[in-house]
Parts: sequence; structure tokens; C-alpha cells
Amino acid sequence: MFSVHVQSEPFDPAAEVELLRAGNPRIGAVVAFLGLMRDLSDGERVEAMTLEHYPGMTEKALEAICADAASRWALEGIRVVHRVGELRPEEPIVLVAVASRHRGEAFRACELVIDYLKTRAPFWKKERLAGGERWVEARHGDSEAEARWDQRSDGA
Repeated sequence: MFSVHVQSEPFDPAAEVELLRAGNPRIGAVVAFLGLMRDLSDGERVEAMTLEHYPGMTEKALEAICADAASRWALEGIRVVHRVGELRPEEPIVLVAVASRHRGEAFRACELVIDYLKTRAPFWKKERLAGGERWVEARHGDSEAEARWDQRSDGA
């Protein structure tokens, strides 16, 4: 029903979405979120970013997030691909793709997965700037996005 991949290699978002939907005629909607590396952070130019994680633990956390989404909505599948290692501006970092029979479930599930991924998956980001390196702190908005899902009992 869902697949999770944490990898250092680049990925092709269109090919990943095709892997999710191919061969399932019940799918009426696929919603995908593609996160890209930006060249600016807090007003400073970012040359590169290194993403670190705990192998094994990270995949389990992502699988638990997908299972949560699948328990809330009637889904046909979820595919998560997340890069680790060094990334440059404009490179894809993460893809969350959700397939369902109807668009509403796919939209809501995709949003929940990315919101939870930002707060519950053990990833750490270090930015390389012209003047040195810095670890990226968690953003308050990410916690607020997570909290709104926890407050909903109907999954909507």
C-alpha cells in the first residue's frame, strides 16, 4: 500500500509517481508534493545543504506516518522518497505522492504526510553558506501544521 525510500541518489519525480499509479485502475486521483532545495534561507544565500538521518529509524518513522494517513482515508497507495547527503539549490529533496479513488482523500493525506514528516521524521539539515555552516532549526509553522491534524478527529 505504501513505500518509503530514503536515499542519497537523485530521483525522477515523474517516474516515482508512475510507479505509484501504474497497474491500478481503481485510482482516480494522484496528488504529489515535491520539495526542492532553495538557494536562500533567512535572507542568506545557501550554497549546499547536507541532510543527515538515522538509517532504519527514519524509514520506520516515515512508515508510521503513512500508516496513520492510510488509517484516516481510503487510499490506494502512498510513495515517499526522501534524499539524504549533500544537495544543491533546485534539487528535489522529498516527494510525497498519494493515490486514491477520489481527489479529496488524496489531497488531505498528502498534506498530512508532509506536515508530519517535517516534525516526526528524524532528519537534520546543515546549510553551507559563504561564511560557514549552520544547523537548521525547526520552524514554528511546522509544529502548528502538525498540531492541526492532531486536533481533527474526523480526518478532514
